[in-house]
Amino acid sequence: MATPLTPTSAAVSHVGRIRASNQDSGYVGAHLFVVADGMGGHAGGDVASALTTQRIAEADAEYATPEDAEYALQSALISANGILAETVFEHSELTGMGTTVSGIVRVGDKIVMAHIGDSRVYRFRDGELEQISSDHTFVQRLVDSGRITPEEAAVHPRRSVLMRVLGDVDASPEIDTRILDARAGDRWLLCSDGLSSYVSEDKISNILQTVRTAQAAADRLVKESLDHGAPDNVTVVLTDIDDSNGGSGAPPAFVGAAAAPLSYDADAQRRPIRLPTLLLHPLKATAAEDSHFEPEREGYLEELIEEDRRRARRRRIVWLLLVAAAIAAIVTGLVAAYQWTQTHYYVGVSDGKVAIYQGVQQNIGPIVLSHVYQTTTIEVDSLPTFQQESVEATINADDLRDAIDIVNRLDDLARQ
Repeated sequence: MATPLTPTSAAVSHVGRIRASNQDSGYVGAHLFVVADGMGGHAGGDVASALTTQRIAEADAEYATPEDAEYALQSALISANGILAETVFEHSELTGMGTTVSGIVRVGDKIVMAHIGDSRVYRFRDGELEQISSDHTFVQRLVDSGRITPEEAAVHPRRSVLMRVLGDVDASPEIDTRILDARAGDRWLLCSDGLSSYVSEDKISNILQTVRTAQAAADRLVKESLDHGAPDNVTVVLTDIDDSNGGSGAPPAFVGAAAAPLSYDADAQRRPIRLPTLLLHPLKATAAEDSHFEPEREGYLEELIEEDRRRARRRRIVWLLLVAAAIAAIVTGLVAAYQWTQTHYYVGVSDGKVAIYQGVQQNIGPIVLSHVYQTTTIEVDSLPTFQQESVEATINADDLRDAIDIVNRLDDLARQ
């Protein structure tokens, strides 16, 4: 077996700026690393993530092969699912509780992953951040099928709908597993959506690139989420692959709900939003929408796609109405401006004769803003030189009466 690479690791969990309790759990061990995010809107989300993380932590051991670790990790998740079902049977008030789980086990120069839900596993290697896990959400299915873009998924009204979770909702959940290579210098990040939903991957990558130690980087990532308003719980587990030391880098530890005494109180309330949070983060300081599980029944995805189409049609209608309103406003403004120009008069030359013009002398491109209102019989050549030059340069009038008076004066001069 290849010489084991030893990681330096850290785990940090924070309740966030709005939640009343932390429903996330995390674990960092000698070989195993886990993040679980209890379903926020359901009773006992903290119980679900804590029980699950504590059960999976029993799989923190040295394995002979990656395949052995893959089987053990997958079995631990299935066992945790059974524990949650038994807990609901004994505590009916917790019906509907569930949790996402993302876990990795290090086996020599391999990383074994097991994943369900929308918590995430990232690998940072050679300056590039790669999402290893796939979100088990309806919006991710829509992205994968090309129905919507990742940017649209981030603000989709159904983004909180989970397709797969552990809990009393599915007796045989489908769990993703993968075996990947590990290299010295890699950083493996596990996080709840309290980080990935509020901090961009570019920012995450920059922090992993520039902050040296695992603990400092994990603290910085959580702080970054809080600086963005972080209405949801946020949990980060980070492990650095480093073959230059002989220790695990951190003692085994739980964080979040798994580190606190279990409570089966299903009536926890949210904290009210604080005014400073609203002022500092007006776009992010709304309570995070609670994640929830919906079975993937036949036809559900088609219903969701049709809902997207209706929403897209509504958006197009609204957009067209806004464009029409904008065009109407522009046209109204242009008409009003043109009507204003037609209240002005000036005296000029038309076919060698003195004429009264209605409008203003300026033109807007091909649009002429004046026209001959009245042509007189006065020949411009019959006027004195100064008056000829004045008429050719145009003489402004205050109104039509003033323009007529100017013409009368010019007529008198022409007759002299």
